[in-house]
Amino acid sequence: MIQSETLELLEWPRLCEHLATFAATKLGAFAARHLRLPATQSESLHLLAQTKEVYELESKLTSGLTFEGIQDIGEFLERSELQGILSGQELLAIATTLAGMRRLRRLIDAQEDVPVLGSLVAEVRTYPELEQEIHRCIDDRGDVADRASPKLAGIRSQLKSARDRIYQILQGIIQRQGAALQQPLITQRSDRFVLPVKAPQKSAIPGIVHDSSSTG
Repeated sequence: MIQSETLELLEWPRLCEHLATFAATKLGAFAARHLRLPATQSESLHLLAQTKEVYELESKLTSGLTFEGIQDIGEFLERSELQGILSGQELLAIATTLAGMRRLRRLIDAQEDVPVLGSLVAEVRTYPELEQEIHRCIDDRGDVADRASPKLAGIRSQLKSARDRIYQILQGIIQRQGAALQQPLITQRSDRFVLPVKAPQKSAIPGIVHDSSSTG
């Protein structure tokens, strides 16, 4: 095993830190910063073969190797393994990472002269069914979509109908008793619809007082 003093003399940590600046993903940068110096000649030759294949593949491809969509989802996977709750954005990160991994593997599998890289991705599983299910249930904003559950869609439809009815009632109050209002305006406070009623006219419109101003 190479002593830490020797690594410092070789400026190995500094080299690894510099290498990390070229990484396309956070995972790649982390791996580069913690890169271990090969202990044997065979290990060095294997890593050189990897580097050679990547370099030649990058030169061969018009747009080069792409790691688009691949994120560090380790924390999310650990939490899900413990049956923890993931947010919509975290689930989307998993889906986009799976898609990015699948594109990368397909690109490498399509090459005939990259045996080392081919063996590197041979065991990579990308779970397309899971990716599709996440996109079915989570929209692009990271919110749970109506299509995730018929029951959820029904509840949201009922809530929308209730909100529409309340809004129509308040619009009717504005039309009938506009003189009692500071402004013909419907606002929201703490998820409740609110009308700005003039202080002297507060008895004209029944309801709960949410706030009051010194100007009336």
